[in-house]
Amino acid sequence: MKVALIQQQCEVERSANLQTSTEYIREAAALGAELVVLCELHTDRYFCQTEDPANFDRAETIPGPTTEQLGRLAAELRLVIVASLFEQRATGLYHNTAVVLEQDGSIAGRYRKMHIPDDPGYCEKYYFTPGDSGFLPVDTSAGRLGVLICWDQWFPEAARLMTLAGAELLLYPTAIGWDSSDTAAEQERQRDAWITVQRGHAIANGVPLLACNRTGFEPAPGVQNTGIRFWGSSFACGPQGEILAQAPADQVQLMIAELEPGRSEQVRRIWPFLRDRRIDAYPELLQRYRDDTV
Repeated sequence: MKVALIQQQCEVERSANLQTSTEYIREAAALGAELVVLCELHTDRYFCQTEDPANFDRAETIPGPTTEQLGRLAAELRLVIVASLFEQRATGLYHNTAVVLEQDGSIAGRYRKMHIPDDPGYCEKYYFTPGDSGFLPVDTSAGRLGVLICWDQWFPEAARLMTLAGAELLLYPTAIGWDSSDTAAEQERQRDAWITVQRGHAIANGVPLLACNRTGFEPAPGVQNTGIRFWGSSFACGPQGEILAQAPADQVQLMIAELEPGRSEQVRRIWPFLRDRRIDAYPELLQRYRDDTV
């Protein structure tokens, strides 16, 4: 199966971002892709760098204008699209949501981001309510998709629970980048850690994985001389963590990768991690921290 990741540089105008996404989706379809993954919050600049109540005006409903536009495109091109949107679920209730559009244009399912960061430049707790629907894959014509979002990618529990629910492929729409004040060595360590931990999820669960990041510099709104340089580096890897395709850090790119049917079955026969899990021995995983002195 051919899959596509669109590593995009997002601009101020939403219409321009959607137009760019549309052009690359059409190109992906022409190259034979059956599944297209877009980066996190791809219709907009990454507004979470600061806290501003006016930014809630950027949210939209699902279904809504973007899902209708991308749904028509999915139906026209007969492929599955994974989009990432700022969702207004109800008055005063907002989520960071990935929505999966089936090849007939319908909404196959959605995932609301569960792990919400709160770091300098990533003020997401101000905007997003954690998801409440659990880690459930979405069934599509391109397979059972374990869709997670950005900060989720650091947590092995999320990848494992998606796998235990039958996910055949892990997907991570992402918006992550460097603090310009960090040294070049520190920046490289961070990017390498990001790649390594996700390859580890693929290996530990015996499934392929797609991570789609944005690229380019985005200034922090209203704050001089600050911003995030997104590190791109979108990649696809197989169930042994093998890199199948990878984009550069600093370029917009449509990346195509080929996934081999049956590969997970082959890998899990030689590395039967799911068989050998000691499910009777992990109750402490439900604790925040195990402190034997208390």
